[in-house]
Amino acid sequence: MQYSVLGSSGISVSRVCLGSMTWGKQNTQQDADQQLAYALGQGVNFIDTAEMYSVPPSAETYGATEKIIGNWLSRHPQQRKNITLATKMAGNGLAYIRDGSDMTPASLIQAVDQSLQRLQTDYIDLYQLHWPNRVTPHFAKHLPGRISFKQVDAEQQQQQMLGLLQALQSCVDAGKIRYCGLSNETPWGLSEYLQLSQQYTLPRIVSMQNEFSLLHTKDWPYLLEQCQHQQVAYLAWSPLAGGALSGKYIDGARPEGTRWSMLQRQGLFRDTAASNQAIAAFVELASSHNVAATQLALAWVNQVEAITSTIIGATTMAQLEQNIAAFKLDITPALQADINRFLQQYPLPF
Repeated sequence: MQYSVLGSSGISVSRVCLGSMTWGKQNTQQDADQQLAYALGQGVNFIDTAEMYSVPPSAETYGATEKIIGNWLSRHPQQRKNITLATKMAGNGLAYIRDGSDMTPASLIQAVDQSLQRLQTDYIDLYQLHWPNRVTPHFAKHLPGRISFKQVDAEQQQQQMLGLLQALQSCVDAGKIRYCGLSNETPWGLSEYLQLSQQYTLPRIVSMQNEFSLLHTKDWPYLLEQCQHQQVAYLAWSPLAGGALSGKYIDGARPEGTRWSMLQRQGLFRDTAASNQAIAAFVELASSHNVAATQLALAWVNQVEAITSTIIGATTMAQLEQNIAAFKLDITPALQADINRFLQQYPLPF
């Protein structure tokens, strides 16, 4: 296993981060225990979760994943010091989470306490804001014209960010969290948080967790350049585009029990005619090099400059084993050349 430093925190984390969002919906406590045992045995020391998990999110499964991890930690307390545990506070829009309201200083402190209780731990290594209070160009809203930047009150957003940083400071001072991160943010949002942290001597953002895959490279190069030079770890989520890069959903296929066979909160926004063509071409590309498509997709993300760790998820042990093995794959110059041609032919297909 290879390791990288988590931004300016100084913490060494595995380049494979074990995602957990299926635990509590598609996976049971027993499944999670097996996945954790195997991942830790392979050198993984980075685990990511969120208060809104499992997914697809619902009132019935809210907090289920944190509880599963908490149950595991209660039975393996000696492992707590060996892992970097990350979780996230949900933003607005989910009626069953704080009535769908914006993140505020008071609700952040409440959310931290509730996550600590579910996780059965005294501290969270990395506490992240799952998405901003404002609408941002994420979740298929990144194409020109999908959202209006003029409708955002920048000064109001800055004041909200300052309040959240001050609440995070109180949690750091209380020993409840060690470091702070963002998720589904933009270069402007990151810049504002970094500036406010410096101006008011508040916790510095050490990580950015955004969607990144061969089908979704919008953060290259501008946000990745910023993360590189400002010592902010970039954590790539959905490196398989919601499992699509495996090829299992080509031409409308919906294998029973898979995520795309379930109702999705944001819809199947990755399922477009262009992405279907791109995925079919990528699967053929991988096959021509005698490499599994899922492994090639993960290996490619891993070698992108400025990416600190890639968040993987699995519903079966076979998937987990294959995914972790992908990080040992060497991308040859010939294979890289073919991938470059693929990216030129299929830029942002969804």
